[in-house]
Amino acid sequence: MNYQNTLDFARQQDNIDPLKHFRQRFFIPLVDGKESIYFNGNSLGLQPKTTAQYIQQELDDWARYGGEGHFHAKNPWVSYHEIFPQQLSKIVGALPEEVVVMNQLTVNLHLLMATFYQPTKDRYKILCEAKAFPSDQYALESQVRFHGYRPEDAIIEVAPREGENIIRTEDILQQIEQHKDSLALVLFGGVNYYSGQVFDIAGITAAAHAAGIYAGFDLAHATGNIALELHNWEVDFASWCSYKYLNSGPGGVSGVFIHERHITNRSLPRFAGWWGHRKELRFLMDKGFDPIPTAEGWQLSNAPILLMAAHKASLDIFDEAGMQDLVAKSKKMSGYLHFVLNEINRHLSRKVVEVITPGKEAERGCQVSLLMLEKGKEVFNALMKAGVIADWREPNVIRIAPVPLYNRFEDVWQFGKIIEEVLGNKK
Repeated sequence: MNYQNTLDFARQQDNIDPLKHFRQRFFIPLVDGKESIYFNGNSLGLQPKTTAQYIQQELDDWARYGGEGHFHAKNPWVSYHEIFPQQLSKIVGALPEEVVVMNQLTVNLHLLMATFYQPTKDRYKILCEAKAFPSDQYALESQVRFHGYRPEDAIIEVAPREGENIIRTEDILQQIEQHKDSLALVLFGGVNYYSGQVFDIAGITAAAHAAGIYAGFDLAHATGNIALELHNWEVDFASWCSYKYLNSGPGGVSGVFIHERHITNRSLPRFAGWWGHRKELRFLMDKGFDPIPTAEGWQLSNAPILLMAAHKASLDIFDEAGMQDLVAKSKKMSGYLHFVLNEINRHLSRKVVEVITPGKEAERGCQVSLLMLEKGKEVFNALMKAGVIADWREPNVIRIAPVPLYNRFEDVWQFGKIIEEVLGNKK
C-alpha cells in the first residue's frame, strides 16, 4: 500500500482498523501517568483485562471445593487442559489431537528431544540456527553431552553470510544436504529472536525429511505472531511459550505440537508421567505406562490450573479476533514501520538506522529489529523516557514489536518521530 509518514495517515489507518476495539481489552502500562507505547510484546505480552476474573474463578473453586475441585469446579481441573487443543490448533495450523498444553518451553524441548533425538554412531548431529535463543543452545548442548558427544562436534550452526544479518534459506537447505548422512535432527526457531527473521518452516521440514531426518521447531516467537500450518507442513514436533504474543503471563504454560503420524506410535521413546497415561486407567494407579494416543501422551504431571486460567483468558480473545485478521494487520503495521524507518534515513540524508529484519512479508512477523548506526543507547534511553517500552540487545540493536491486538499505527508514527528527533538533534 502507499504509506505516508504523517500523523493523519496513521490515525486514518487506526480509524479503519477492524481490530481496533481489542486494544480496550488489555491493560496498557502507564509511564508518567500516560499510556505507554508498548512495543515489547515479543518479550512479554500485555495482560487481558479478563485474566484476573479467569484466575479468580479457579481460586474461588479451590476455596469452595478443595481437592474436589478436580471434579466439581466450574471448569473441572482433571480435564482443564482439554480446553486448549481446539483453540490452539487454529493458531498453529494443527489437528486438535496433535496439540497439548503442559510445562514450560525448555522443559518441553527436552522432552521432545528425548523422543526425536536418537543419535547413532553415524547420525548424531543437530543442525540449528546460529544465534539461537540461549536456552535453546543450552538445551542442545546438554542433550548431545547426555548422549556422549561434544557440542563442538555434534552441533552445526547455520549463520548469515559475512556482511549480512539474516540466514539465507538456500544456505540452510545446503547444510542439510551437505550433512545429511550425519544429522539426527534439525531444530530451528520459527522466528529468530534477535533479527525477527521468519524461517521457511515448510522448506526446512521438507529438506530434512528428504534426508530421513526429523524436523522440530521452537515457536516461542512465532506462535500467535505468524501464520502457521504445522500439520500440512508435516513438521515432526514443535513447542512454544505463551507469555509473548499469546499474552498469558510471565512464565506462562507452554504448548506442544506432535504430528499425527507420531502420536499413536508406542515404540517412540519418551519420558513418562501419570498425566500421559490413558485417562480411563489413570486412577487405578497400576504399574505399566499406557500412553494416551494423542499429543497428551507426552504429558507428565497434572495441569497447572492457575497458569492455564491466564492462558484461557488470552486464547478466548484470539478466538474472537481470528489469526487471519491478526496476521493481516501485523504485516501492514510492520510494513509501515519499515517505511517510517527508511524515511528517517532519507530525511537525515544519511543511514542512521539499518533494519535487520527482512522486508519481505513472508520473512517477517510483528518484530522489527533496528541496528543503530548512530547514538544507539542514546536513542533507546530517549525512547524509554518518552514512554516507549522497547528492548535493547547488545551491542546496538533495538527490538520492537507492534502487536496487532493492542498496538496502533499512531504508535509506529510516534516511535519514528522520536528517533528522528534524537538523531537529527531537533529540539
